[in-house]
Amino acid sequence: MSDPQILVENFLNALTAGILVGCIYGLMCVGLGLIFGVMRVVNFAQGDFLMLGMYAGYYFFTGWGLLAFLGPYAGPLLSAILAGPVIFAGGMLLHRFLISRVSGLRTTGSLDEGHFGQLIVTLGVSLVLQNAGLIVFGSTPRTVNTPMSSSAWVIETHIFDSLVFLNKARLISSLLAILAAIALYVLLERTRLGRSLRAAADNPTAATYVGVDVDRAHRIAFGLGSGITAVAGGLIATFLSYSPFVGLDFVIIMYAGVVLGGMGSILGAFWGGLTVGFVQQFSGLVLPPQLQNAAIFVVFLLILLLRPQGFFGRSAERA
Repeated sequence: MSDPQILVENFLNALTAGILVGCIYGLMCVGLGLIFGVMRVVNFAQGDFLMLGMYAGYYFFTGWGLLAFLGPYAGPLLSAILAGPVIFAGGMLLHRFLISRVSGLRTTGSLDEGHFGQLIVTLGVSLVLQNAGLIVFGSTPRTVNTPMSSSAWVIETHIFDSLVFLNKARLISSLLAILAAIALYVLLERTRLGRSLRAAADNPTAATYVGVDVDRAHRIAFGLGSGITAVAGGLIATFLSYSPFVGLDFVIIMYAGVVLGGMGSILGAFWGGLTVGFVQQFSGLVLPPQLQNAAIFVVFLLILLLRPQGFFGRSAERA
């Protein structure tokens, strides 16, 4: 194999891997972007919701075997999707009994608008979930047993006869991530629930005057954001191993993606996650794995220097 062929093949495989992984990153960034866009809450526990989604997918298919009858292809994917409603319910309860105490209309007019309390509470929730996960799930890395993670479709190109390898688990997961992001967009833009969420995001006080239950809207937004990120976690679990502390790695990616896209922009959050996926995969061509996050932040700082509001900064006023 000649040097040009090797270079072209590595470039094409990094490009396709960046797209596939970036779509899944985009979905998990959308979950965080929804919570911030509607509630203006910086949620440090978002990476741990991703972790819970991974373990929910694992127990649905491998641990308890509830969906094992669907086979090694459909079973893990449906398990990832079902992780969403489970974590959605958990997120609703968490908001009802804890997050609502430091967010929403009850903090309006306070000295810091509840932000100090939000930071401490979500950080505390993160620590509790990590250590509870360590107690319940153990420290042994887990993985969802599926042959998709170790097989790929091979595409022959006419560019120096190079080959492109499409990992089956990543490809199918990225398609599901795109469909989930589209479904969320339709929900926010075309339904009555979506209009109430956007009204609560734009002006909570005015929304109450037209009959919107802002507290309920915030609770649904927090549950949706948690559930969407959990689905992304379940999809990632089909091709990566994980432990209870995996959320620490991904929360960095999520915040980088949300800020790159523009704080409060759902579409921007998806594109931000896609950008992070590109940077991570292309940096792997020239940097060791332990420096890939450093490359992400270098690009992150460069983009903020050129466009401080992010890709879709104008959308930051609405969710």
